[in-house]
Amino acid sequence: MHPFYLSDTRELVDCAMGRTPADLVIRNGRWVCVQSGEIIPRSEVAIKSGRIAAVGEDVSQTLGPQTRILDAAGRYLVPGLLDAHMHVESGMLTVAEFARAVIPHGTTGMFIDPHEIANVLGLRGVRLMAEEAALQPIHIFVQAPSCVPSAPGLETNGAHLGPEEIEEMLSWPGVIGLGEMMNYPGVIAGDEQVHAKLEATRRARKVIGGHYPSPDLGVPFAGYVAGGAMDDHEGTRLEDAIARVRLGMRAMLRFGSAWQDVAEQVRAITEQKLDPRNFILCTDDSHSATLIGEGHIDRAVRHAIAQGVSPITAIQMATLNTAEHFGLSREIGQIAPGRFADILIVPDLAAFFPEVVIARGQIVAEYGRLLVETPALPYPEWSLHTVQLPRPLSAADFRLPASSGRHTAHVIGIIENQAPTRHLKMIVHSKGGEVQTDLNRDLAKVALVERHRPSGNIQVGLVHGFGFTEPCGIASTVAHDSHQMIVIGSDESDMAQAANRLVQTGGGQVVVRRGEIIGEVNLPIAGLISNEPAELVARKAETVLHGFRACGCRLNNPNMQMSLLALVVIPELRISDQGLVDVQRFQPIRVLDP
Repeated sequence: MHPFYLSDTRELVDCAMGRTPADLVIRNGRWVCVQSGEIIPRSEVAIKSGRIAAVGEDVSQTLGPQTRILDAAGRYLVPGLLDAHMHVESGMLTVAEFARAVIPHGTTGMFIDPHEIANVLGLRGVRLMAEEAALQPIHIFVQAPSCVPSAPGLETNGAHLGPEEIEEMLSWPGVIGLGEMMNYPGVIAGDEQVHAKLEATRRARKVIGGHYPSPDLGVPFAGYVAGGAMDDHEGTRLEDAIARVRLGMRAMLRFGSAWQDVAEQVRAITEQKLDPRNFILCTDDSHSATLIGEGHIDRAVRHAIAQGVSPITAIQMATLNTAEHFGLSREIGQIAPGRFADILIVPDLAAFFPEVVIARGQIVAEYGRLLVETPALPYPEWSLHTVQLPRPLSAADFRLPASSGRHTAHVIGIIENQAPTRHLKMIVHSKGGEVQTDLNRDLAKVALVERHRPSGNIQVGLVHGFGFTEPCGIASTVAHDSHQMIVIGSDESDMAQAANRLVQTGGGQVVVRRGEIIGEVNLPIAGLISNEPAELVARKAETVLHGFRACGCRLNNPNMQMSLLALVVIPELRISDQGLVDVQRFQPIRVLDP
């Protein structure tokens, strides 16, 4: 049995009955009882061996000479927050550093899908993260990455995880279910490998994570849900949230650094008056600078409250609803006897800034300051040096050849603060045998450089929406989900310089303007993760965002928008090492019409 589960209840019973003293008693708190929807004044909580033994108006029978007493002074007692779906790698941090960054914000549980590192390092990369997750002072559950690669036949990545690997991961301690099933066309078409993964998860009686980004809520959506997906975080519209809940899914409303889909979908609760217990908050992708400067799932709670959701409902969406979804409500997600003592002391529910964070009965943070260690594992040599190119790149590698004259170009259109893109068609003109960038029309280049094999394969396309006003090149080895190297820019020489820089550093993100590096974060672990402290990574990542702005870009978190240009499972248009991909039809297309 996994040590998470309680094997002997007698110690808690003895404490509740007054036969054994509590380790810690919290007094004079206002109990946010998410299971009943009440706020109960003058409440006390007795904690023994990391769990709650008793909670109520008076738990004085649990006091002993060594019992520590914590006076909540009329502040609220809130269950520790749970992030229902997220990728640690998006913070560019190790699991230990991610935990160190978010614990002071009140996060006491996370459900992580490490499919980013899986696409580079395969099964052993997932095991690295699972082993480090198990060491942390908070609850970190792992979802087995379901789509490695995300779209077989449309991209080349660094690893392959089939049904056998899924079965193996599902047997590991701490693996809670199957990560987001992004290959929704495979589910709908009855793909044998896809359904074998779904069946393995059902046999293990674990949760199947969903990922349905298509706006079509008709027959294809019904087919996808019939395949077994139990939640979905890809909704962006009111009707998306309603449809998911009506068909028996949990609607996960996403509020991360760049994907901000709560405001529109939460209207299902505030306006349509749907039962909120099937709505869950998650972050999906949070930038390290966001974590350090703004918060984590607490930030999503504050945002939901600002949209008109009652504080206790918003808290339910980040605590009990999540725990129930994953079958863990006997362990986490509420302040009640037998559950882990994961408790936040919060002075104002609407403002929602935890002053004290208790995890597993231990005070782990106070007033934004971490009080415990987050143990780290050393990352082995094979997890480094994953950026492989057969030769240095030059400006010529980023040309887009074209016959003379006028052409219709298929252009990726950025949608700010959303993961989907638009499939734009723009008229372009060839000059000197190639199509060039056009700052006046906000037309830049995007290139996908294959970095795993290395094959030397480079695909070049066009992108609209970054708003560059300066000659520049920006490169990143964070390119969901294949994590090849993605390069964007308005100057081919700067693009080549940026790409070559990432080969030298082992991966990361870099901004070059007029031949000068003006922003950079190094990510040597799989080209995705830094081995440095969270605060330093946040500062370096911030230089990348400043670099974007110096190039004229005014998007919110444009580096995350850039990283999804290669994600060939979200409509409408993406780029892979196989070329430009029309995700609506799931097939490659030419950049330029003949």
